[in-house]
Amino acid sequence: MQSPAGRHGRPAYDRDSLLEVAVVVFNERGYDGTGMEELARRLGLSKSSIYHHVSGKEELLELAVNRALDALFAVLDEEEAGHRDGINGAVGSGSSDSGSSGTTATARMKRVVHRSVEVLAAELPYVTLLLRLHGNSEVEQRALARRREFDHRVAELMARAAAEGGIRADIDPHLASRLLFGTVNSLVEWYRPDRDLTVQTLADALTTILFDGLHGRPAA
Repeated sequence: MQSPAGRHGRPAYDRDSLLEVAVVVFNERGYDGTGMEELARRLGLSKSSIYHHVSGKEELLELAVNRALDALFAVLDEEEAGHRDGINGAVGSGSSDSGSSGTTATARMKRVVHRSVEVLAAELPYVTLLLRLHGNSEVEQRALARRREFDHRVAELMARAAAEGGIRADIDPHLASRLLFGTVNSLVEWYRPDRDLTVQTLADALTTILFDGLHGRPAA
């Protein structure tokens, strides 16, 4: 990544651009295997210049994983807000069909998966770092706790989809949600931005394949 030159010909970084480089290094070397000396070398800065922006590599890690987590939680929050608006609109119009027009749990679950793929693609280095945490520090433990909260909310939505008959009754909804997001998360291992594979195409294909397999079937 190129940065504008600062005084004396050194690169000029703000906290965001510093974070961008740090995440690349963390993913290459591992967080535990990266010291401030290596970050300073890659940035072309002195360690004191880095400390002008952040307190240390722990803060960089926290900023990075929170960026990924905030984007993922925004998907759930937006979906829940849209669901409430849909219900309120149905009540306001006097309609009793609050499960129509994309407000079913199954439709919402599909949108959550689709949007999560989009987030992963947009924030690929940050999500990659999040998924590789081991819980070796307080920062990592807090991030993993937030991940578990995200997983729990997804599992609850999947359970509602199962209750309404939108996914197969013979598959445990908590297992289904783990399998779904295990597949989504696996994209970090092979997906790279490619003009021949757009994010929209990827998200559409993954959502279709996953939910065709989970779709509730009428009793024989």
